[in-house]
Amino acid sequence: MGKETVDDLVKFLLTYPDSVKGAALWLREFVWDLYPETNELIYDNYNAVAFGWSPTDKAGDVFCSIAVVSDHVNFGFNRGADFPDRQKLLIGNGTQYRYFQVRQKDDFPAEYVKELLAMAYENSVSRQKPVKVPIKGQTIVKSISPVKRRSGIS
Repeated sequence: MGKETVDDLVKFLLTYPDSVKGAALWLREFVWDLYPETNELIYDNYNAVAFGWSPTDKAGDVFCSIAVVSDHVNFGFNRGADFPDRQKLLIGNGTQYRYFQVRQKDDFPAEYVKELLAMAYENSVSRQKPVKVPIKGQTIVKSISPVKRRSGIS
């Protein structure tokens, strides 16, 4: 199942401060409520827990993601440079990725993010390659790093 499948993610988040876990799980609910037919891809990497949403099961189709780091959460758009940021709130100078740093729910511009999510989703769908058997609404753990080197986390 999708949104309800949270056991692995909660396990991956155990070492993070409660405020960071809370922000990550709240943002997860935010995206799932808007895009229930997409798939959540989870990566328990060596330096962060990251999860994102894709209309397929492919990382290359992810339209938004959450990266959990030691003291905050980055909420971003994998191809955020492809669409306008009219409020100039996104961080990042790279060729593709743009994000917000989220420390608490009150700092998150939810209505503006909904606009950005719509653009990011459409961008992802328009770039997607044909899929033989579509997967919808699933949570998929894609990778678990055996070694963790997360700064500031014991």
